[in-house]
Amino acid sequence: MDIDEQKNIGYYSYLNPCYTIFHNETETITNVWTEYNTHFDLFMQNYNDDMLKYQNNSKKSKPLNSKNYFNVSCIPWTNFTGFNLNLQQGYEYLLQIFTIGKYFSDEEKILLPLAIQVHHAVCDGFHLSRFINDLKDWVDTFDK
Repeated sequence: MDIDEQKNIGYYSYLNPCYTIFHNETETITNVWTEYNTHFDLFMQNYNDDMLKYQNNSKKSKPLNSKNYFNVSCIPWTNFTGFNLNLQQGYEYLLQIFTIGKYFSDEEKILLPLAIQVHHAVCDGFHLSRFINDLKDWVDTFDK
């Protein structure tokens, strides 16, 4: 999942989602992350607390205190069928990046575009397919 200071490849036992808050008045973003929690209600409470703290602060991001983050990027102004990022130093960036677009209706369903960028050195199509299928199963059975 990541390369350490000695150039060894390793993994984290968990990752925290790192995302942005868009500020309409300045058209800028604030970078925020929320500590992972296996209890969904606690995670959502922490997420809501982070959103409240940083939603009106366009000048200060939440300080990063470790390296175990994954990026969730959101483009809520448009939907898409494909999305690609070209990172300046992307060759050594092994963490996955999730990009979510604008949701839309298709007959009786609500669809949410999702693009996942992974580095082939640490993830192949089999593992990504397994994740996508597990995510789909979770979404299909999610109880609000």
